[in-house]
Amino acid sequence: MDRSEGWDDVARQFMAARSGIGAGLVLSWARDHLPQAGSVIDVGCGSGVPIAETLIEAGFDVFGIDPSSILIAAFKHRFPDAPIACEAAQDSTFFDRKFDAALAIGLVFLLAEEVQRNVICRVAHALKAGGRFLFSAPREICEWQDMLTGRRSHSLGAQEYERLLQSFGLRLMACRLDEGGNHYYDAVKAAL
Repeated sequence: MDRSEGWDDVARQFMAARSGIGAGLVLSWARDHLPQAGSVIDVGCGSGVPIAETLIEAGFDVFGIDPSSILIAAFKHRFPDAPIACEAAQDSTFFDRKFDAALAIGLVFLLAEEVQRNVICRVAHALKAGGRFLFSAPREICEWQDMLTGRRSHSLGAQEYERLLQSFGLRLMACRLDEGGNHYYDAVKAAL
């Protein structure tokens, strides 16, 4: 069984191909909605470039989760002081902590439908009251083959993502588009 879910096989290709698209949107979102030096869990952090890197440079306390030992090693090399875990999102012990925010950029739609639901539930549980969750997934209900891993990817669609967020105590606040046309969902956990 491949614990990396295919990502170790394509990690070097992924790092070479990963662009800075989305980093500006994530940084603007973090500055607008998170406390200064707030804690952020980056679910599916990869090598940390560009998302974690942008947030760490801005002073946020970033924790990373990724199932690929190769991507985690690259993350640790770049950010030796950042807490990281080589774990699948659905199994991560980091969700036993509380965070000001969670990110899942380029991840959710790569997971099986039941795993998407599980991860959204675990994120909701790990957020502090008033915490934010930003993740990317297409608005449309659609399926495709991931170009790097060859695995089936699918978006549950905007209505289902909003319904799932609500069922786990999160409220969809906004939808955003980055410069590459990628769609993001921005949700907040109800304050107590």
